[in-house]
Amino acid sequence: MWRTENVARVQAMTVIDQKTDKAHSPAPFRFLRFRALARSREGAAAIEFALLAIPYFLVIFAILETFVAFAAEELVSNAVDTMSRKMRTGQITYNLGRTTDMNQAQFRQAFCNEISILIRCSTTEVATPSKLYVDVQTFSTFSAIPTTVPKLSTDKYADINTAAFKYTPGGAGTINMVRAYYRWEIITDLVRPYITTIRPSDGSMPNYYLIVATAAFQSEQYP
Repeated sequence: MWRTENVARVQAMTVIDQKTDKAHSPAPFRFLRFRALARSREGAAAIEFALLAIPYFLVIFAILETFVAFAAEELVSNAVDTMSRKMRTGQITYNLGRTTDMNQAQFRQAFCNEISILIRCSTTEVATPSKLYVDVQTFSTFSAIPTTVPKLSTDKYADINTAAFKYTPGGAGTINMVRAYYRWEIITDLVRPYITTIRPSDGSMPNYYLIVATAAFQSEQYP
């Protein structure tokens, strides 16, 4: 009985002391709660993930987009080689009065068919290019073939000069050049727009990667 009463008194005194401490000195209690909160590791992983998620996924998407752009570049390059081989062997001719003759629209459509697995050309794109440009010309010597991308001006930053592109392939035994340009749109490539010298005519940053593929050859002496 005596022990029970003493325990009750001690509990009562403890409650009173705790109440008194809260009432008269709240600062130490708040400090202790702050220290406990600072030491807590609950939710730390979620916060760290939130901080690292954006740059992490940005890198992942950039890697994937670079892979797809590389695949598109190889596809355009392969199409240039295929069309050049057909021109070299006389499977594609121009203004010779043969069934193998192709005008510019037909040549562009045939080129689009070669890249259709990844790049689709609409009817409007075939007739009026805005992304895919094909330049086919004949030259007297190999040294006369241009080695640079034609630009609208000699300024450091300028767009490609599409008015210089032609479709004038030669016949048997002639020296020809087939060059294709494609504006491949990009999203996560944050560096290329600052290092490329090919930019829109209004001076803004490009949102595309300019794919360029070239083939130079001398046609066979086909009949």
